Amino acid sequence: QTVSTITDQVMEGMAEWQNRPLDRVYPVLFVDVINVKIRDGKVANRPIYVVMAVTVDGTRDILGIWAG
Repeated sequence: QTVSTITDQVMEGMAEWQNRPLDRVYPVLFVDVINVKIRDGKVANRPIYVVMAVTVDGTRDILGIWAG
C-alpha cells in the first residue's frame, strides 16, 4: 500500500513536470545517455537519455528524460 501511495504521488508530479511551459530560448543544451540494466521480463541494457538546458538567466533546467 505504501509503495502504491508513493508511486501515485510521484506520477502526479511527473505529469505536472512533463506539461510545464518551456522557455522560448535555451542558449546551452547538454545531451547525455547512460546505459542501465532494466528488468522487463528479462534483464537487458537500455539507454536512458537526459537533456539539460541552461536558461538565459543561467539556471539549469531538465528538459526531458527518456528510456530508449
